[in-house]
Amino acid sequence: MKKNTMQEASVPGLIKTIIYIIGFYYLVKILARIFMPILMKSMMNKAQESFNRQYQQGNFNQSTTNDTFNQEKTQRDFKKPTKQVGEYVDYEEVND
Repeated sequence: MKKNTMQEASVPGLIKTIIYIIGFYYLVKILARIFMPILMKSMMNKAQESFNRQYQQGNFNQSTTNDTFNQEKTQRDFKKPTKQVGEYVDYEEVND
């Protein structure tokens, strides 16, 4: 005969799980405080090196962003509808 191997939930098991979750949260929080500045510094150094490399190659053009913005602005001009529907009626309030 086979035994049923299902485990039932218990209050001590629930409390233990909650403690593990809280412990994991604080562990991640502490490790993030230690390693995030290191990661951010390395990312900033890579970005600065890339910027310097582009600047030295002459690919850096300050007006590129302005030209792109102006081109996008002219391409999305709003057109007024050419076809008018109905006619304008001006109402006046009448006092009795």
